[in-house]
Amino acid sequence: MTSTPAENIIANLATATLGDFHSADAPMIRCLELAQITAKTDLPILILGESGVGKTLLAQAIHNSSNRAKGPFVAFNAAALSDTLLDSQLFGHEKGAFTGAQKTLKGKFELAHDGTLFIDEVGDMSPSAQAKILRAVEYGEFERLGADGLKKADVRLISATHLPLPRLIGEDRFRRDLFYRISGITLTVPALRERLQDLPSLIAAEIAAASRRQGKTIRGLETSASERLLSYSWPGNLRELSRVIHTAVALTQSEIIPAEALLLQGPMAPPTSNTMAQVSSATPLASVTGDDPLSLRDAEHAHILRVLDGVGGNKRRAARVLGISRSRLDRKLAAA
Repeated sequence: MTSTPAENIIANLATATLGDFHSADAPMIRCLELAQITAKTDLPILILGESGVGKTLLAQAIHNSSNRAKGPFVAFNAAALSDTLLDSQLFGHEKGAFTGAQKTLKGKFELAHDGTLFIDEVGDMSPSAQAKILRAVEYGEFERLGADGLKKADVRLISATHLPLPRLIGEDRFRRDLFYRISGITLTVPALRERLQDLPSLIAAEIAAASRRQGKTIRGLETSASERLLSYSWPGNLRELSRVIHTAVALTQSEIIPAEALLLQGPMAPPTSNTMAQVSSATPLASVTGDDPLSLRDAEHAHILRVLDGVGGNKRRAARVLGISRSRLDRKLAAA
């Protein structure tokens, strides 16, 4: 599978598991812990979150961590497709089923047999498509366009949307019965602006990934560049973070990224004392990317040590700043 910018933080999307995810943000930790539990079941999963937060990456990691890992992971984006195209993409078609159907085509549902089907932007599906996917999920049956009989497939469904499904249900734009069918477990991925404790580690990981890809040695950021990144609101979430960092690495002629290489768009959130207290490693990012590219775990450990240093070695205060329990902090330090 081709990775998208939001997925560059994990080096290989196709093999990423939930064990590759690390966070110091309490809501994200809860999301990952629930994902770990859910991966061991065959329940349908609904992933909620803004565009760019990494819903596809999380879905792939759940599949790779499940008992269906040896089966296919088939992703499908339901946004902006006509009913005919959506039917064809999801369930396939027979030769001659419609104008341009020059050969028989298997649909995503059939291709995902014994594996996982990930439907992104499920909230954009038409009422007709919703009815058909409901039958397929309930009974494991579907019908190719232009075919006479039904086919069967054993599929674990993971759906995702950035839309408020309860509101769509109230407006009769999304089927209530389909919502109950696809939301056996609901996972909510926090927006990047809500994960301040994770931001330094994510920035460091992206710098390392971009440096490897572009064959450069980037050791970090100027202090002013670090402050801009840490005070920005990130409306595009991880996807925007990846784009900004990869562009900045491309524009940087030295080993330190200057502030002018950061092509940020939209309103800038001014830094506040609260923000900078939670991510007191604004300047340390210039040192966490060293000579060798760091893993996200290494970058996280560097951030934890910096926070510990900033609170005078007081583990209780450090855990509070990081948004994790004291016992979790001790485990992270022991595992480093």
